[in-house]
Amino acid sequence: MDIKKIILNMISKKGQIRSADVVSTTGLSRAYVHRFLKKLTDEGLIVLIGKANQAHYVMASAKGVRTARPLRVRKIITNRDLAEDKVLGQIKKESSIFQGIAGNVSSIIDYALTEMLNNAIEHSLSEKIDMVVTKNAIDIRFTISDHGIGIFNNIMKKKRLDSTMDAIQDLLKGKETTAPEGHSGEGIFFTSKIADRLTIKSFEKKIVFDNVDEDIYIKDIQSSKGTKVDFVLGLKSKKTLSDLFNQYTDESFQFSKTAVKVKLYHQNVDYVSRSQARRILAGLEKFKTIEIDFKDVATIGQAFADEIFRVWQNTHKDIKVAVINANENIMFMIRRANTKLLSNTKI
Repeated sequence: MDIKKIILNMISKKGQIRSADVVSTTGLSRAYVHRFLKKLTDEGLIVLIGKANQAHYVMASAKGVRTARPLRVRKIITNRDLAEDKVLGQIKKESSIFQGIAGNVSSIIDYALTEMLNNAIEHSLSEKIDMVVTKNAIDIRFTISDHGIGIFNNIMKKKRLDSTMDAIQDLLKGKETTAPEGHSGEGIFFTSKIADRLTIKSFEKKIVFDNVDEDIYIKDIQSSKGTKVDFVLGLKSKKTLSDLFNQYTDESFQFSKTAVKVKLYHQNVDYVSRSQARRILAGLEKFKTIEIDFKDVATIGQAFADEIFRVWQNTHKDIKVAVINANENIMFMIRRANTKLLSNTKI
């Protein structure tokens, strides 16, 4: 009996198999079958996908691996030294959720997921964060849950408000934050505008932003600790981040076919948050050169600098980012994020 040939033929016909399938077909022991599966894996002919009772084998071709990767990922992560962009990168690597979706949809999910995850990381005080990301034939969605202080309680505490409803009212104003030294409060605001549906649950209340039916409403729910965020976006959505941001911002962008100049100056605006950085960068991936003008900007925050000069630049290595009119305070923050950009700097 040629076990290797039997295994390869089974995968070829079925697309994927489990070790139990081979045991059932051949009548051989599980240990004996595993020996051949490992040998074929070591030879690079097949690939093991998943773990434990989800483990299965596919052909080692790019197509085989791609189609076998799951359309649902769940992660329960310890809230210690987390970076939301790295968590997103792991999800993309481990699944096929982001494969084959339109660029505008992918960009929106990138933005919304990292914004909501960053809120849980920095505000929840929760030891664990539970994430689920899924894609079906109609939409892509994610849920981020924590067991921390709760978003409405956090707003009440930081803003010295009297009730949950006061906190919700404060949240609905948009661009509010409980940590103004490190955040602009834009994350929830813009995520609530770009989603087809965004639901935020905390303790005894939930707020729903329904952009399909153009409605916002609040409901009582069974009390639970922490915060749960549910985000849904249709795969055929025509929304773009740049269109959304242009409705609420007035940065000076000077475009050409290959380059864009971004003038940051706004009176009384501090550039401190990742959300601000992501808003500024939205749509700029189509240019070969980006020049960021810091004229009259006094300083920038670590998160703002890191998002542009490390996170975004690492995923757009073919794009040149130039910095002009940056003072020594700004250059210090940029240097911390990415020293490679200093050659493109004009002070």
